[in-house]
Amino acid sequence: MSSDLPTLQKFGLGAQPQSDAKIQVVTTVVEKQPRREDSTASYLSPSQLNKFDLNDVNLDSILENNRRWATTVREENSNFFTELSKKQEPKILWIGCSDSRVPANQLMQLGPGEVFVHRNIANVVSHTDLNCLSVVQYAVEVLKIEHIIVCGHYNCGGVSASMHKHQYGLIDSWLMNIKDVYRRHQGEFETIEGEHKRERRLVELNVLNSVHNLCHTTIVQNAWKQGQRLAVHGWVYELENGLINQLDICVRDTEKLEQVFRF
Repeated sequence: MSSDLPTLQKFGLGAQPQSDAKIQVVTTVVEKQPRREDSTASYLSPSQLNKFDLNDVNLDSILENNRRWATTVREENSNFFTELSKKQEPKILWIGCSDSRVPANQLMQLGPGEVFVHRNIANVVSHTDLNCLSVVQYAVEVLKIEHIIVCGHYNCGGVSASMHKHQYGLIDSWLMNIKDVYRRHQGEFETIEGEHKRERRLVELNVLNSVHNLCHTTIVQNAWKQGQRLAVHGWVYELENGLINQLDICVRDTEKLEQVFRF
């Protein structure tokens, strides 16, 4: 197992697409912006970010960070937490990777109460994952969110691990979702030279597959039938430059879904 640690430590998150949808990578959002006056925004410059102290066994420094943050927020907006505690009205559901380098709110520069979040290894949306589907149902039917974003990231350890024959334990069953994506696009992968390029393409196809799986659910389709405004997006985050890349997919209705998946 020790020889596999580098791959395990890369763990990110992903899924499996059913069509060879063309992917156009368009750079969007997330260039460094001026910090807003409202400190409830999640933006912190590199110089402001705190590093965890490995000697802090009781996590005292984290609790102190929290107290300072809460105090600063109250000083700038004395009613912020009072209003936030009454309800949440996010318009975005983010389904992303558990990777610590891909924090949803910070990447999109949105504050508390703006994003409903579900994360797992390699941002997989599976028809048998009741955890993820429960989040989707609550977000769509109760919170009435208007956008679902599936966001993967390049250099994803989960995707990388799925491309190899190593055994990692329980997670092997989860990675089978991504291996299925690879199998479905075997022909395309055989034309791509270099493991690095194949891995990046699998990251994209995994996101596409999760988008498709979401659109195949009765949860999403019923929302469309009822006239609810709901769009499902596929994004990939580039760790090396901090930018989100928008894949060429955004589904707003059942028009382009294969007939077998329509309810």
